[in-house]
Amino acid sequence: MSEYQCYEFQAIDRPLDRAAQDAIRSVSSRARITATSFTNEYNWGDFKGDPRKFMERWFDLHLYIANWGTRRLMMRVPARLLTLPDIAPFLEEVDWVKVWIAGDNLIVDICRDEIDLDDHWIDDSDRLAALAPLRSDVLSGDLRLFYLPWLAAVQDEVISDGDVEPLPGIGPLTGALAAFAEVFGIDPDLVQAAAETAAVEAATGSDGLRDALAAISDGEKTDLLLRVVEGDSLVAAELVRRLRKRPEPSAPRRTAGALRSRAGEIAEARERAEAERREAERRRQAAAAEQERRVRIEALRRRGTAAVWREIEVEIQRRNASGYDRAVNLLADLRALAAEEGNRSTFDRRLASIRVQHGTKRKFIERLAIFGGDERLV
Repeated sequence: MSEYQCYEFQAIDRPLDRAAQDAIRSVSSRARITATSFTNEYNWGDFKGDPRKFMERWFDLHLYIANWGTRRLMMRVPARLLTLPDIAPFLEEVDWVKVWIAGDNLIVDICRDEIDLDDHWIDDSDRLAALAPLRSDVLSGDLRLFYLPWLAAVQDEVISDGDVEPLPGIGPLTGALAAFAEVFGIDPDLVQAAAETAAVEAATGSDGLRDALAAISDGEKTDLLLRVVEGDSLVAAELVRRLRKRPEPSAPRRTAGALRSRAGEIAEARERAEAERREAERRRQAAAAEQERRVRIEALRRRGTAAVWREIEVEIQRRNASGYDRAVNLLADLRALAAEEGNRSTFDRRLASIRVQHGTKRKFIERLAIFGGDERLV
């Protein structure tokens, strides 16, 4: 295809009512629109709406993918749960992330161009679904998503070697974080280096959760339960955010230079392991080929060389590619058998005779030089 664009939107906190769906339909007659989503793909033409306005009015997540290398993820969250000061330390050197306030919400717009992307991200129907958990993580106080654009700036050498990472790592790496790094073209070796250190810890043990919940006043617990009954989808995220243990201020943090160096070590180890794997596979294939060759040669020995020479003549007389290939393969095996039995001079005389006899068969003569042995047949 000469052009491909895909626009996906998700409404998470509040489904779209009929009026909203009708308003969206007026913008795009071809899109797949439900109470929670909008999806449309373009091979010709373009989206007539404004993604920023779609996010401000209706949706909580947006993913845009174009086959010329543009990737865009937009996220809308309640401003009371995420503030500009929360994410400013991650984005000071990143000019492809925009943040603004729209009513009671904060919208994050991550857009990067000229990214090489695997085809499966274009063919995959669950692209936005793979990234959707990132919003839940952010609502719960997990800010590792914003570390990744900073890491891309490290990759692009916008960040100097002495600058310190905004979190002490991003481990353990989740599927959604890995998907974001892939779709936005962030070096997987850098991502692995960043993930070797854990950024946050949560009070996930039963005792820790029980103690943290017990510390909440009865009145506040009643308010939280009332919100649950009323269908507030953000209560769980707010509770997790409250119970999350923040990293200690003294937690060790690495420099951009250290991350680059570690990524280089990871790349070298990966390349070394891949080279070893390729060498092991080469040896395995060579051993298998040698075993097959021995089986063929022993079969020729049992048949007798006279019968094999007659078969070679029959195959040459077929005057087609398969016959020529079969004849040359038999010649190669017959030469190996002759060498083992000390009859190489006899083989060479017979081969020379064949070459003269069939010298006008150009395709056959060409094949004599390409048979996979250690030396040419001509």
